[in-house]
Amino acid sequence: MPPRLVLKKRPKGVTIIEGFPGVGLVGTITTEFLMEHLSTEKIGSVMIDDVPAIVAVHSNKVIEPISIHYNKKYNIVIVHAITLGKGGGWDIAEVIHQLASELNAKEIISIEGVGTMKPTGEASAVFYYSTVGKQSLNKIAQPLKEGIIVGVTGALLARREDYKVPITAFFAETPSNMPDSKGSANVIKALDMYLGLNVDPKPLLKQAQQFEEKLKQIMTTAKKTTDLQKRQPSYFG
Repeated sequence: MPPRLVLKKRPKGVTIIEGFPGVGLVGTITTEFLMEHLSTEKIGSVMIDDVPAIVAVHSNKVIEPISIHYNKKYNIVIVHAITLGKGGGWDIAEVIHQLASELNAKEIISIEGVGTMKPTGEASAVFYYSTVGKQSLNKIAQPLKEGIIVGVTGALLARREDYKVPITAFFAETPSNMPDSKGSANVIKALDMYLGLNVDPKPLLKQAQQFEEKLKQIMTTAKKTTDLQKRQPSYFG
């Protein structure tokens, strides 16, 4: 069965920001930070059958595989994920499109990491790709002229003409697949300039690093639990 969208509130005319696990976990770290910074409320989730029925608990909070959060002040919906199931890019993109349709979204903003050969510690860039021409983006990030885009962002862009909702993707350079709080901090600064979120840049990197450590713990625990669940015998031996 494909992933299912479950909503308990349906605000209209929103901007959707989605971030899924990818290179450097940039999308997940970024959306985690925004959820805290913007004081969001959970308004829904995405149910995925091929993900074991588990949740992570961190700091007395339940972290679901994919959850949906809303900030009224900026009319922003954030899709936060620590997994998307097996090869779920196409299916999840359909769910994002459904979410955009039900909420009459003005725009979908995708957050991703993109690999770089720059040494760790060297200043990294932020790139963008948009389905609509926006000259203002050139003041915020560099246009992505070459690259391979995978996962949910790749699926959304591949189906861009079918979806008819403007899509803007921000890509943070990251030197490895390890969680990259610096790359996330750079994307958050770009989002702040783009959407006017009034992010204080001073504690930004420190907080992004804290979210990086938090997500390492959550995802490591979730993997161990999943592996243990797979090894346990069934009632039928």
